[in-house]
Amino acid sequence: MAGTEVAGAAARRRAPVLLAATVTTTWAALVSYIPVVAVVGLVTGHLEIPGGTGAWLLAHGVPLSTNAGRFGLVPLGLSVLAAWRVGRAGVHTSRAIGARRLAPAGLAAGAVAVIYGLLGALAAVLTRGLAEPLPAGLTLAGFGLAFAGIGALAESRVLRRAARRLPGVLRDALRTGTVAALLVLGAGAAVAGVALAVSGGPASATLASYHTGVLGQAGVTLLCLAFAPNLATWAAAYLIGPGFALGSGTTVSAATVKLGALPAVPVLAALPDQAVSGVAPLLLGLPMAGGMAAGWLLVRRRSRETATGLGRGAARDSTEPDRPKVPGWGPLMAAALLAGPVAGVLLGAVSWASGGPLGSGRLAVAGPVGWTVVPVAAGVVAFGALIATAGARVLAGSRTSRRRARGD
Repeated sequence: MAGTEVAGAAARRRAPVLLAATVTTTWAALVSYIPVVAVVGLVTGHLEIPGGTGAWLLAHGVPLSTNAGRFGLVPLGLSVLAAWRVGRAGVHTSRAIGARRLAPAGLAAGAVAVIYGLLGALAAVLTRGLAEPLPAGLTLAGFGLAFAGIGALAESRVLRRAARRLPGVLRDALRTGTVAALLVLGAGAAVAGVALAVSGGPASATLASYHTGVLGQAGVTLLCLAFAPNLATWAAAYLIGPGFALGSGTTVSAATVKLGALPAVPVLAALPDQAVSGVAPLLLGLPMAGGMAAGWLLVRRRSRETATGLGRGAARDSTEPDRPKVPGWGPLMAAALLAGPVAGVLLGAVSWASGGPLGSGRLAVAGPVGWTVVPVAAGVVAFGALIATAGARVLAGSRTSRRRARGD
């Protein structure tokens, strides 16, 4: 009886789902919207609500209709910020209604999606023709459903319970492939940063040519930082092999560089003007090195988990026969092999998201072609992961054998 009263009191304290979603989603939108409007204001020199609102919508994948044509190159830096805040809205909405199962978590995510879609339609009205309200509302509703759903499912522990039901090999493959993809993107970011540092003179000259003053130049710099993940992804596609385009009929890859006239953007000064030569081809091994690092981490993690589990088993039964403290060859090699396609799909998806039109005419094509990145990245990562996994497994087995011989 007391338990029923406690449950009833807890249910009464829970907020209505629409109220909770309205509060959390509106706050999430403001946190990502205000910085975008501020940066656009620094660039233009005055408060530019239509332009800033359009940039905010662009970060969610809503293309803009400008005088120069259709602009659809999404600033992934702003997209990450918006996705994080919408995910937190899903977390807080799910927590407010006490969601602990799939259906309530889905209800929380759906409520966030509805509110976010309405905010997107309202924002499109503020752009004064840069975006259409209906497509903008539907796009932001889908964006909200995806990322609020992740947050709500994580908060309600549905994702954790689902992950535990997956076969161990598949869990290891998903984790290893994700790590490898992040390492490859990190390598792309490092290469792009070094290239921009080497080309600092031309980049600074381009920035100074805007004649926007100190605040304007700061705004342009922040705007370039919003596209930094795009550049990192393009550099990763360059390292993987397929490369990317920056206009119709252009190619920027390790084997071929064919460029036309470029927009006056400071970061584009880092683009190569010829195919790799000298010691530069060594950089093309970075994606494989990412796969190797992920494979080594796979063996290390599985060895630690196996050793920990054996330690507990030994405490329960000291007469248990001696068993190897490293995981078997089959599950490890299968996970390493499957990690390649996982990384390939992730890198292909990010490559697809990083591109888009920069206007009409020649600049209607920019960025990597996602489907060309997938197979090459999958093969490179799988090969590297298999090599490192096999080597790390041999070393782990050798160390275990030596410890047994010493009686440790």
